[in-house]
Amino acid sequence: MFLALLFLPLMRWFNKKKVPKVISLILVIAIIGTFLTISGKVIQLSSKEIIASQSDLLPKIESKLHRLIVPVEEFFNMERTEGISVSEHYLKKIDINKSVASIIGTLRSTLSIAVMTAFFAILLLAESLNFQKILNNTIFQQHYSSVKVFFKIEKDIITFIKVKFIISFFTGLGFTLACYYFDVSFPIFWGLFAFVINFVQMIGSVISVVLLTIFAFLELDPTSTLLFFIITITLVQVIMGGILEPVFMGKSFSINVITILIMLSFWGFIWGIPGMILSIPITVVIKIILEQFPRTKLISDLMSGSELIHLNKR
Repeated sequence: MFLALLFLPLMRWFNKKKVPKVISLILVIAIIGTFLTISGKVIQLSSKEIIASQSDLLPKIESKLHRLIVPVEEFFNMERTEGISVSEHYLKKIDINKSVASIIGTLRSTLSIAVMTAFFAILLLAESLNFQKILNNTIFQQHYSSVKVFFKIEKDIITFIKVKFIISFFTGLGFTLACYYFDVSFPIFWGLFAFVINFVQMIGSVISVVLLTIFAFLELDPTSTLLFFIITITLVQVIMGGILEPVFMGKSFSINVITILIMLSFWGFIWGIPGMILSIPITVVIKIILEQFPRTKLISDLMSGSELIHLNKR
């Protein structure tokens, strides 16, 4: 539904230009197909990058782990069979074949979800399901109210998706350039990972910085290079997610932190990662609908924090 909302203004523009609906749908399918193709090429390039660097990186990480863990073993008198590497000893319970099979299964599932999402988005754009009419028939009795709310939802969702996509793209680009500059392995992978995980509100940015910091700590020597690298990726995340994103979202998209955390936990519990990504758009829809009625406007104000500010002023 959210993907369809993103393309609805384009469909309306085609309609004004009297472009046949079939041609409009074909053009939208071409845009979605191009995006999926580019995404696949980036993933393929990232995979080749990891495979090519594997032989050089693993000994380096093994050496770093050995220097870090051996003093801990000596301090706690931990025994390890002589001749067995640190990674073999502590990761021996991990079945590599099962791990690879799990990764392949996840990739297949992700591809299947992407294709099905695109398919249902096309169905919605073909007006097999009219969201505005559903609002009119179920929640709002007046046609004007349903149209007004629908356009408000559409505007806010499009703003969210565009801003989130642009911010995530430049965050991923910043991570990739930082990895290239400081000679950290897999720059394309880390840029792609930062781009994707940044769609998870609040915690996504923290996860990307923490994981890349741990990886850099294992690969780089603990010198000023490592320190500057950590500062760089942290600044990228702070500037993009902490400064530019709130500015571009605007005051009309105000949802307080408590509401975000509750919705993030709730939808994450129901749908996992996709639920966490969609938690904010769903919250926006709920908030816009609630603020249309006097009896539920208080709940909408609490979700945005405006009622709490009003009570504090009193």
